[in-house]
Amino acid sequence: MGNNHFTKDQNNLNINKKISVIIPAYQEEKLIINILKQFDDNLKAKFLIELIVSDGGSTDETVQIAKKYADTVIENSSKLKQNISIGRNIGAANAKGDILIFLNADTMVPNIENFLSEISREMINKEIVGITCPVYVYPHEETIKDKIFHFILNIYFYTLNLVGLGMGRGECQVVRRESFIKIGGYNENIAAGEDFEMFKRLRRLGKIKFLWKHRVYESPRRYRKYGYIRVIITWLLNAISVLIFKKSLQNEWKPIR
Repeated sequence: MGNNHFTKDQNNLNINKKISVIIPAYQEEKLIINILKQFDDNLKAKFLIELIVSDGGSTDETVQIAKKYADTVIENSSKLKQNISIGRNIGAANAKGDILIFLNADTMVPNIENFLSEISREMINKEIVGITCPVYVYPHEETIKDKIFHFILNIYFYTLNLVGLGMGRGECQVVRRESFIKIGGYNENIAAGEDFEMFKRLRRLGKIKFLWKHRVYESPRRYRKYGYIRVIITWLLNAISVLIFKKSLQNEWKPIR
């Protein structure tokens, strides 16, 4: 898969944490502090969490902010531009938990303690290899158009998982560590659509659980800049390219800040 940063040899890591929260980041000084602050010391102690930020070469204050809150901050020492698949894989390669939770830097998790409790309960079932949930726009920025679009999109993703196809957005993907190792992580040839492609492979190993009662929030910045029609067309074209050619149409998923 062109994957150079995460291999099946990662079994050799000494696992002493239950959950590894992995946040890939690039130029996220405005928003990353919000998700980092959600994982306070009490929460991390209760759920045996390590908080990892995998930076893609930020030139703003992202790394400095991350170092104040995260247990591990991985900097891009190569100075070569990396996509989000590489960032997530590098984070996973340095993780010690048996449950990997991938969150985007703009993601917010309401009722986070209940959310983590539910994940821990569901992962007791060894048939479950991955977990995902609905994604909505930040409530304080949400419009009627946002509500309608995301409701339809979440129903679509829920249905795909219900029929066994496997689908989950990168805003929140939970993966059993041993299963992530078996599939070799995210495909680093894919700059956009890497999230659903990984879950598609993951589904072959077991069940994907969609936590309909829990949700996460994302920034609407991409929808505001490009509009929903353009975003949907871009998603569709990348999805078709991933399914047919095993790589995304775009070499870069341009950040919106």
